[in-house]
Amino acid sequence: MAFNALIVNKDDEGKTSAEVTQISEDDLPNAEVTVAVEYSTVNYKDGLCIGPGGGLVRNYPHVPGIDFAGTVESSNDARYKPGDKVVLTGWRVGEAHWGGYAQKARVKADWLVPLPDGLDTRQAMAVGTAGFTAMLAVMALEGHGIKQGPVLVTGAAGGVGSVATAILANLGYQVAAVTGRPETEDYLKDLGASRIVARDEINETVKRPLEGETWGGCVDAVGGAMLARVLGQMEYGASVAAVGLAGGAALPATVIPFLLRGVNLLGIDSVMQPYDNRLRAWERVAKDLPIDKLEAMVQPATLSDLPKLGADILKGQVKGRVVVDVNA
Repeated sequence: MAFNALIVNKDDEGKTSAEVTQISEDDLPNAEVTVAVEYSTVNYKDGLCIGPGGGLVRNYPHVPGIDFAGTVESSNDARYKPGDKVVLTGWRVGEAHWGGYAQKARVKADWLVPLPDGLDTRQAMAVGTAGFTAMLAVMALEGHGIKQGPVLVTGAAGGVGSVATAILANLGYQVAAVTGRPETEDYLKDLGASRIVARDEINETVKRPLEGETWGGCVDAVGGAMLARVLGQMEYGASVAAVGLAGGAALPATVIPFLLRGVNLLGIDSVMQPYDNRLRAWERVAKDLPIDKLEAMVQPATLSDLPKLGADILKGQVKGRVVVDVNA
């Protein structure tokens, strides 16, 4: 039986186009578990895969969507049976493998985790890859010890930043939220931010490798010059969890913060995380992310909205979490 999917094609001149098309189960890739997808999300990588490809997509036609939640329809793996609720993030699904922008997906059993207690499939995708990454970042900061000062969250109005702000505030930390969009200040304060930092105050490098010890920890979704600047403002022994590169991949920094202040730069990868870490992070999400705050982040969408949303997120014009109802 045919079902809807967002299919991206590339023409002979290298130009991509995306539209909702009907496909069948025979079109799906070979793997152990077929899932009736209920919800997916829109992330920066999705914007690349819907649009220019960004070097992520290997073959066309392609179904993007780097995460999804839904119900198992069939399984050749004993770990999952029909009716099980599952979540998928990472493993290059939606990039190298067909992803969640379809009403059905077929994936390897190793890539799935059971839906955590306390969350439904829609809530799980309100969390999605961005929220899962945010939780991994918070856990990494906790593992190295969060210091006295406020915890800085850069790119705070985006998906990772929004969830990180809500989790950190719920755990009792003072959160300083960096944004370049003044219209998001009320939104960030509602998530729990106690202080708003204008992006212009912090997004340029300075000649001094060290400034005043200001931040007790940082979740950085921006990278580039802003990350370099933040490293010189961390308290002694504090850590920065690096989760993104919206501001660029280059790091125009010195080693001085590491040598004189013992600052830690922690790389956060959500794509290839081991299964046990995934379970731990999802359990923490269900416990430590206030669901009412989560709902405030959600922007609902359908498959037909995705081409525009993909372009918007690449321009930094998407706030919070886009939850895609693939059956709407």
